[in-house]
Amino acid sequence: MAESTIYPQFQLGKSRFDQNTFSGRLRHFLDVIDPRTLLVSERRLKECMELLDDFKQGNLPPGVSNAQLWEAQKIKQAAVHPDTGEKILMPFRMSGYVPFGTPIVVGLLLPNQTLGSTVFWQWLNQSHNACVNYSNRNATKPAAASKFLLGYLGAVTSAVSIAVGLNVLIRRANRFSPAGRVLVQRFVPFPAVGTAGDGPDPSGPSHAHPGPPPRGHGLPGEAPPAAGPQEAGAAGAQPGVSGGVWARPPPRHQPLPPDVPD
Repeated sequence: MAESTIYPQFQLGKSRFDQNTFSGRLRHFLDVIDPRTLLVSERRLKECMELLDDFKQGNLPPGVSNAQLWEAQKIKQAAVHPDTGEKILMPFRMSGYVPFGTPIVVGLLLPNQTLGSTVFWQWLNQSHNACVNYSNRNATKPAAASKFLLGYLGAVTSAVSIAVGLNVLIRRANRFSPAGRVLVQRFVPFPAVGTAGDGPDPSGPSHAHPGPPPRGHGLPGEAPPAAGPQEAGAAGAQPGVSGGVWARPPPRHQPLPPDVPD
């Protein structure tokens, strides 16, 4: 297969895949969460950033292919925040969400948890979610730190309260057999995490998922378009819905968009 088919003409700040189709958005999403970008060295990251700067200034060295440019942009976007230019810590990158989040999922679903372990895993889950959301936030417009703090405290309080409360109720219920009680307790993380969500994300991410215009979050470095009342309400409901399905919901910007024409 020709390189031009796999790697189209490079466009700085654009997605390599067609964002007007579901398959293109899916492939872009898989590119964003590629854990291999976590293994990139500091030297390699610096080389990628310099290559993109050369392209932007029109000083690209001869012989540089589209494949090299797309790969350089993928690496930079995985590790560097497009608005602040700061490097994102590994556990809080989109590409680090699965490898660093899987142990938390296991901890949430451990059987026969004590009160202390329940509180710990719910706190750790919400803390990691909050850090991922903050690290991948849209920083084009400043937001008060108090908003993030209040959202974080609210999410932790809700998750811990619901998880502990349900565990206490289940243990006091007489109609459950020992095996039934253990089975029901396995599902406690679902409503606890789903109801708490992962705290407010007032500005949304600017680079994780471009999406089809005008409903996407915007391209790297661009502010997302303003959402209408219906879209804003749907966005606010997504964490709760996804949290009811997954033991540990992805951040607010990760679910695939509801429109999936192909």
